[in-house]
Amino acid sequence: MTGESEKAGQTYEEEIASYPREAGAYGGLGNVLAAQGQYEKATEMTRLAVRWAPDVVGWDENLVNFEVALQRFDEAPQIVREAQERKLDDFVMRDALYALAFLRGDAAAMAEQQQWLAGRSEYENLGEALESDSEAYAGHLGKARELTRRAVESALHVDNKEGGAIWQAIAAQRVAVFGDSAEARLGAAEALNLAPASAGAASEAALAFALAGDTARAESLAQDLEKRSPLNTQMQGLWLTAIRGQAALDKNDSAKALKILGNGSDAGRSQSELGQIEFVLNLSCMYPVYVRGEAYLAAGEGREAAAEFHRILDHGGIVWNCWTGAMARLGVARANALEAKTLQGADADAARVRALGAYQDFLGLWKDADAEIPVLREAKAEYARLQ
Repeated sequence: MTGESEKAGQTYEEEIASYPREAGAYGGLGNVLAAQGQYEKATEMTRLAVRWAPDVVGWDENLVNFEVALQRFDEAPQIVREAQERKLDDFVMRDALYALAFLRGDAAAMAEQQQWLAGRSEYENLGEALESDSEAYAGHLGKARELTRRAVESALHVDNKEGGAIWQAIAAQRVAVFGDSAEARLGAAEALNLAPASAGAASEAALAFALAGDTARAESLAQDLEKRSPLNTQMQGLWLTAIRGQAALDKNDSAKALKILGNGSDAGRSQSELGQIEFVLNLSCMYPVYVRGEAYLAAGEGREAAAEFHRILDHGGIVWNCWTGAMARLGVARANALEAKTLQGADADAARVRALGAYQDFLGLWKDADAEIPVLREAKAEYARLQ
């Protein structure tokens, strides 16, 4: 498959026109629309798939994820209950229920889904990877490292090398953003060694290398990914822009980074950047949005940077417990602090108040984070200077 989103969508639409009761076509079109970030339409198509094939668990799983993406946190559990009444249940539903519990701050409900996943050897690594992301989100890096190690081992135990590689690469990304480039580079290299043929692992690892400042490795992997997937919509529009945009930032070229990343206010680009990524546990970390926010910060454009980071925070149903959700809080704080320096009078005062509130939000989230994390020390120092 080439990964051409628009062509795939056209094919499914033609199939529906010819066979209006073909559940697979509705479900397939729902997947395509979700990959484009069109979750409302994806939900409509997937409900039709459920209607024509109520015994296929995959359609209910997709429907739950799409409802979560749309922040419909009351509807999603109802879909799960209805599916379970039809004797349908699987790990994707459990992942979504875990996400709902995380977004609501319900530790008991998170533990319940963890227990379900841990009781099935083929899914144990998914539960550990989810838990690792949650611990890292709160700045518990030591716990996150251990859980990632266990997730990788569990994945290898059931011969899921690609899954293990992806968990390792994502862990490398957050370590890089948290301030340890050396560890991040080692983690990204380990991910590639686990599953050298996996485009998913290579995409995550390439971004990890870029975030860790290893531009040569990141750009080499990006070039290879482009050759391997020249027509893939998400590879071209999401992954390569994020990787190459971050590589430009590594070279202190924010203008080039913003040119690569494009304008986040463009409606089509903005929509596609919400699209579901197939091979991760959440729907998407919205990497291009995060990197664009960092690029605006580097360019001294605080208002624009804040808008990008707020986009991540406004889409918790897509981001879940990805590290970008936590770091977006710090991004908002830094963006407002930058505005406070560039504005004057009452506007500067208002920006400073917003910055203080955002720093307090991040530091509250990381109130019991591991003290040695470099980005935490930086955030505390920035907050102290602003007071």
